[in-house]
Amino acid sequence: MGREGEAHTMSQPSTSELPPPCSDLLKLKRWNTPTIYNGWEQITRHDASREGFNKEETRDFMPQMGPMIGYAVTVVIEPGNPAHPKANPEATRQYREYLAGIPGPKIVVVQDLDKPNTCGAFWGEVNSNAHRSLGCVGTITDGAIRDLDEMCNAGFKALARRLCVGHAFSVPVRWNCEVEVFGTRVKPGQVIHADKHGFLAIPDEDLDKLVEAAAFMDASECHTVIPASRYTSGKSNAEILQAMEQAGKDFGKAAAAKFGRKGEW
Repeated sequence: MGREGEAHTMSQPSTSELPPPCSDLLKLKRWNTPTIYNGWEQITRHDASREGFNKEETRDFMPQMGPMIGYAVTVVIEPGNPAHPKANPEATRQYREYLAGIPGPKIVVVQDLDKPNTCGAFWGEVNSNAHRSLGCVGTITDGAIRDLDEMCNAGFKALARRLCVGHAFSVPVRWNCEVEVFGTRVKPGQVIHADKHGFLAIPDEDLDKLVEAAAFMDASECHTVIPASRYTSGKSNAEILQAMEQAGKDFGKAAAAKFGRKGEW
């Protein structure tokens, strides 16, 4: 990293280094984030109890938009520091030029250095429309947003910490660098799946098998543990409990046979 307030514009990844094509992203977007997590924990070598997802509570300000998925564009801001706009008056232009050169769909992941004393929003009506025009579908920021209705009108989804009134000195300080938001580190280009439950930053090595894993785990629940609890008419409590226990065993066997792991139940 360079001097405080210096914007970083590293070269973007080559196409061969990027995660799967948009067709796979569209398939993953059909499920909520917990369903993606259920598939991911079966195939990853990472600690699924501690890694990948937000450790702190997020707030989805546009739950009606459903899940979003895209490649992470990472940005660091510090709206409470008036030195940044003076240190690099061209930061916004440079950042937008960088952003325009990255394939979409993109999710902008913003680390606010003012946290927890948020004093200004990077996101509002103007910035959300500008980013939408450059292929961004939404943002995850551990800072604030404003112009909520206008952001909804732009079709730009936001997971954020809070709302606020002003923007203070909201300019990009650094970009295309690893950031930490809601207790989780995110790298540029990483695929992010997010909805009202939170977000999952998917390791690159897990992407190839994720669609199949999520589909399998979702279908397995529909064949075992969910119907055992839903279709109980005319059964005694003892029969219901027995059916749920058997369904849990069947669910575990199916996961073990497919992935070598037991699964949630």
